Amino acid sequence: MEKKKKILFLVTQSEFGGAQRFIYNLVTNLNKNRYDALIAAGAEGDNENGFLNLLDKQGIKTERLKHLKRSINPFFDLLGLFEIKKLLEKVKPDILFLCSTKAGFLGSLANHLYASVYRNSRPLVIYRIGGWTFNDPWSKRKKKLYIWLEKFSAKWKDYIINNAESDRRQATELGIKPKKEILTIHNGIDANELEFLSKEEARQQINLISNYSNLSNQIPNSNDIIVGTIANDYPAKGLKYLREAEKRMFDVGNVRFVTLSGIPDAHKYLKAFDVFVLPSVKEGFPWVILEAMSAEIPVIATNVGAVPEIIQDGENGLLIDPGKTEQIVEAIEKLSKDKELRDKLVIRARKTVEEKFNLNQMTNEFVKLFDA
Repeated sequence: MEKKKKILFLVTQSEFGGAQRFIYNLVTNLNKNRYDALIAAGAEGDNENGFLNLLDKQGIKTERLKHLKRSINPFFDLLGLFEIKKLLEKVKPDILFLCSTKAGFLGSLANHLYASVYRNSRPLVIYRIGGWTFNDPWSKRKKKLYIWLEKFSAKWKDYIINNAESDRRQATELGIKPKKEILTIHNGIDANELEFLSKEEARQQINLISNYSNLSNQIPNSNDIIVGTIANDYPAKGLKYLREAEKRMFDVGNVRFVTLSGIPDAHKYLKAFDVFVLPSVKEGFPWVILEAMSAEIPVIATNVGAVPEIIQDGENGLLIDPGKTEQIVEAIEKLSKDKELRDKLVIRARKTVEEKFNLNQMTNEFVKLFDA
């Protein structure tokens, strides 16, 4: 019987964001007879609904790293570096799979130190990044620092995987060059496996969720047009522009805005929305757009990251420029008045997910790397 390949996945924190969603989807879809996976993550966000606990429930091995943190802190970063190195010495993986910026740098450096001692045990290093952090709305100085860190640490990585072709091109232009190759592998989901509440039940449920946003202070009812989003309130998500759109549309009596954040399995509530808006100023490849398209909710999203690789404007969704509140308002008004357009968009959107962004296709692309 062929020996299983040991894969150590490393991600910075346990909060269930895009990187964690990617690992969860990939690992739960891998052949357990061929791969032995261990997922290690920092403790931030580790709770009963957190990423590692979800993996525990699936019987997947996990490791909690107490010193790996999202923010830069020289003291904890040094401790985190040696914590990762110690884990490498214990696990001796065949493949080290790094996700997110901090884990990418510290993980590749720890492996460089580990490999300098255990030369025969050096794993294949794959770094998958879901949107370069130097594209976040940081200061120029901070952006330059992150670009330098990515360029410097690339030599410790065999493959760099972007989930957006635009990010791959940008990395190439900046001179971010791993040992072997930089590739694009789009995210994928199983649209048929997603469970959604019915429109009526989803609306009833969001009325009970305490952290919905609505300037009118009125609970949405069955006759309202609900414009919704699901996003963590980070600057990159551009939620301030959606709030500005809400203010401008305050006098439109039957339009309500709902923002869901930090809710487990938030995709279940998507059918409560008549229109889904993702107003990000920076993105990698947002899972939530695939979920909204699978739920057959018309999507308005900004032309950033991989979004224009998913959405063709006017065909399976509407594209707008980032940071343009007036375009959000115009797109919402356009969809709210044109049922024929809404119907066309959702049919084509669902077909796009099933044909171009499915989970098996994504998994197979990574398996090719694992088995190379």
